[in-house]
Amino acid sequence: MNFSDERNFSSYFIIIAVVVITALVLWSTSLFLQRLKDDERTKIEIWAQSQEAFNSEQSDDYLDLVLLIGSTNRSIPIIITDSQGDFIRDSLGKPDPSYFQNLSENVVNSERRLKSYLKKIKAENDPIELDLKGTVQYIYYGHSDILNKLKYYPIAIALILFLLIGVIYFFFTTSKASEQNKLWAGMAKETAHQIGTPLSSLVGWNEILKAEHVNPEYIMEIEKDISRLKVITERFSKIGSIPNLEEVDIVQETRDAYTYLQSRSSKLINFSLNLPEEPIYVSLNSQLYSWTIENLVKNAIDAMRGKGDLKIDLAYDAKRVFIRIKDSGKGISKSKFTKIFEPGYTSKSRGWGLGLSLAKRIIEEYHLGRIKVLRSEIDKGTTFQITLLKSGTNV
Repeated sequence: MNFSDERNFSSYFIIIAVVVITALVLWSTSLFLQRLKDDERTKIEIWAQSQEAFNSEQSDDYLDLVLLIGSTNRSIPIIITDSQGDFIRDSLGKPDPSYFQNLSENVVNSERRLKSYLKKIKAENDPIELDLKGTVQYIYYGHSDILNKLKYYPIAIALILFLLIGVIYFFFTTSKASEQNKLWAGMAKETAHQIGTPLSSLVGWNEILKAEHVNPEYIMEIEKDISRLKVITERFSKIGSIPNLEEVDIVQETRDAYTYLQSRSSKLINFSLNLPEEPIYVSLNSQLYSWTIENLVKNAIDAMRGKGDLKIDLAYDAKRVFIRIKDSGKGISKSKFTKIFEPGYTSKSRGWGLGLSLAKRIIEEYHLGRIKVLRSEIDKGTTFQITLLKSGTNV
């Protein structure tokens, strides 16, 4: 088992453990509430027996004990009804308050609210029959305040534990993403370092070739490739660090990236460019921006299988600039509009799946802009859009 597998196992184990603990706590709480409910019914049954005993002929000592038992209930609401389940009324025809216990004044003072409350407690518990010398009455009782409050305790516990699961999940996902970012950044910097050594040697050999009066056209092509390698090295060296942003003309930067890519792409790709005439200034790192355009264009060419129409245009409003890259390729299903920007995701048999994730990081983390799939249709093409703020615009 490698480190990644061990990490996944640990995260799954912790989440499962939290779920099990949650289930045990809720189960234990349910048992506790049921026991408390049973205890309250036992108390009411004892209270009912004391009422029956009070109406029988017993000694004074026995009656004192009965009265003591009857006075112990100070929390459970009680309504005693007749054999039909209706209120026992006084001489004025109103519900007799001597047959109520532990009800709020708000309920007692309104027969409408009293009826509503009686209906409520009838639904909560089965009544206890009270036999008073041949006269049958029923004791209806509700939940005490403590039981009512404890009913919400399992919900609170469940919310807390589910929140804990969410925090654990967030911790592991962000930790994993952070490790991946460090890994990619480390690989990028190491790549830049490794390229640097042979690149320096190539520069030296190029100077020797100049001294040997080699054909200048050969020298020019070699210098182009050396310059290209320098750009790639600088791009990779900037991954993982905060790049310097300068106020540049986004129109010219887009035109330069377009010209470079058009000259090095297949003639089967029909390039078109639509840019404003006037300059538009944004805070930009030119090398990383050109890398982003290059990644999007190469992705579009792959989607078209090396043949089709590719259009780059630039639009703007008072605060923002919109760079759109449209291809006539195979398209992307809507469910994958976000997924394609994840590191490692690729629909190709070859490749690392890093181009679009790097583009997203460059635009959104380094330039505080946004990149997204603007629209796409299967077998008709895809349009990517980059949004950047103009210079002097607050985020």
